[in-house]
Amino acid sequence: MTYEEAAALPFGGNTALHFLKQANIQKGQKVLIYGASGSVGTYAVQLAKYFGAEVTGVCSTVNIDWVKSLGADKVIDYTNEDFSKNGEIYDVILDAVGKASFSACMKSLKNKGTYLQVVAAPATSTRMRLTGLISNKILIGGTAIPNTENLILLKELVEKGEIKPVIDRTYTLEQIVEAHRHVDQGHKKGNVVIKVEHGGLKN
Repeated sequence: MTYEEAAALPFGGNTALHFLKQANIQKGQKVLIYGASGSVGTYAVQLAKYFGAEVTGVCSTVNIDWVKSLGADKVIDYTNEDFSKNGEIYDVILDAVGKASFSACMKSLKNKGTYLQVVAAPATSTRMRLTGLISNKILIGGTAIPNTENLILLKELVEKGEIKPVIDRTYTLEQIVEAHRHVDQGHKKGNVVIKVEHGGLKN
C-alpha cells in the first residue's frame, strides 16, 4: 500500500469490519449497505462480498457505477427509489451514514435479521432499544473500537486484492479547511486523506 492507502484503511475499514463481524454473515445471505459510497460503506460492500453475501448498495445517482465496481450485486439510487418499497427482504441491513429511515429498515429486515447502525442519533438509539424488546430482530449500534486482529485482517485482505482502500481526494495540511468543506458536502467517494509533509518527509 501507499502511505495514503494505509491512512485510509483503519477508520472506515475497521468500522465496517467491526459491525459486519457482529452480524455473523453467512454465505448467500442478502445484505443491504445504506451509504455504500462513503468511507465505511465502500469497505462494507467489499467485506460483505468477501464473506459471501449478496450485496445491495444504496447511494446517489452519481455513485451507482462506482459502487458496482466495488462488487455490489445490485445498487439502488436513493434519489429515485425507496429500497423498502421493492419487496426485498434482507438478512442484514447496515446503515453506514445514519440517514436511512429506521421504519424502512425494520420493514425490509427479515425476522431474526440483524440491523447495524454505525451512526445512531439519540432518537434512533432509543427506538433500537424499544424495538429490541418487542421483536426478534437483532439491533446493534455503538462505537467500533480499533483492535489489532481487525487491522491485521484488513491488511491481509488488501495484500490479497480482496479489498482496496478508496480515496476520493488527497489534500495537504495547509488545505485542511478545503478538505473539510468537501467532506461536509456529503458527496465524497470513500475517504479524504490529509498529507503532512515535514523536513522533506511525507507522512
